[in-house]
Amino acid sequence: MDFGFSAEDDVFRTEVRAWLAEHAEAGQQRRAWERTLGKAGWIGLGWGQGGYGNRTATLTQQVVWAEEYARSGAPARSGHIGEKLLAPTLLAHGSKEQKDRFLPPVAVGEELWCQGYSEPGAGSDLAGIRTKAERASDGTYRVSGQKIWTSLAHEADWCFVLARTDPDSRRHHGLSFLLVPMDQPGRIEVRPIRQMTGTSEFNEVFFDGAHARAEHVVGGEGAGWKVAMSLLGFERGVSTLAQQVGFAQELDAVVRAAVASGTAADPVVRERLVRQWAELRTMRWNALRTLGGSGDPGAPSAAKLLWGGWHQRLGELAMQVRGAAAGVGPGEWSPSTPYALDEAQHLFLFSRADTIYGGSDQVQRTIIAERVLGLPREPKGVV
Repeated sequence: MDFGFSAEDDVFRTEVRAWLAEHAEAGQQRRAWERTLGKAGWIGLGWGQGGYGNRTATLTQQVVWAEEYARSGAPARSGHIGEKLLAPTLLAHGSKEQKDRFLPPVAVGEELWCQGYSEPGAGSDLAGIRTKAERASDGTYRVSGQKIWTSLAHEADWCFVLARTDPDSRRHHGLSFLLVPMDQPGRIEVRPIRQMTGTSEFNEVFFDGAHARAEHVVGGEGAGWKVAMSLLGFERGVSTLAQQVGFAQELDAVVRAAVASGTAADPVVRERLVRQWAELRTMRWNALRTLGGSGDPGAPSAAKLLWGGWHQRLGELAMQVRGAAAGVGPGEWSPSTPYALDEAQHLFLFSRADTIYGGSDQVQRTIIAERVLGLPREPKGVV
């Protein structure tokens, strides 16, 4: 039995594996898959006894579900932003009316969400956002501005938007957390961002007077920074352990490629492979150790530094073990597909961003230095 898991968790793991083996099929339409998960009660395991989710599960059972889901090859989730980010935020800061309105549709897979945080001039420096929300005469808000790197905006029904409601405020003051419907033609435009992998997981979102209702401001006007920071704390945790299952699968593929190419005979390559394996195990034990929440403000930043650098080095190693063959694509060139990538090449290119998105390494180190070690604050430029 693994560290921290009980006999009851093992029984739960068997149930989860059996259900996923019967229902999970690659290539399923993602919104339909969310409804399948909701109908079977698998959405909202960590929401507690509020009556909004489906099944209830202990923290370790939530880990079991996340790990087995990652191992199963089930379709990529399109509802995870609503389930893992919005829902815990509403449970912590939302009104009863907001919980009653927004949590049940997430639990049954009917409404999908995206996150409106980063902007072209306010990525890692989130407090510098310029998107504004002005109160109209009818009591609603008019949201104007641009968000960027917005995952799944092209599929989402709603977006939680961090916007400036006090025009005279600066930095983290005067911000509000608004729930904005995406179906507003002429007021909201979504533009996919084509990445160097050739895919478009992210989007630019332009708001031009988009409507948001006053009762859909979470935590009250001006409390946006507090709510936003609380949400970022939910962004890591159980999901980190599921992420590591995917990392382990990628590492196995790199090891197989090293054996197939003969580079595994190189002692330097062997040392790098062993180091990647050992560091991944260390990340797992650390994630299990901190799973219950230690209250350490530096723990999420330390975890991000660990996995971001690890995954980036794995991508580099995936190319190294292939030698010259790593530079050759798997398919023929065509005007519609200028280049194709195999899994290792996609890993290498996509992982270049791991040390930037979700808070850059520099920002994570600053958080640890100032909030954990108590070092002098970094000087800020004049705005």
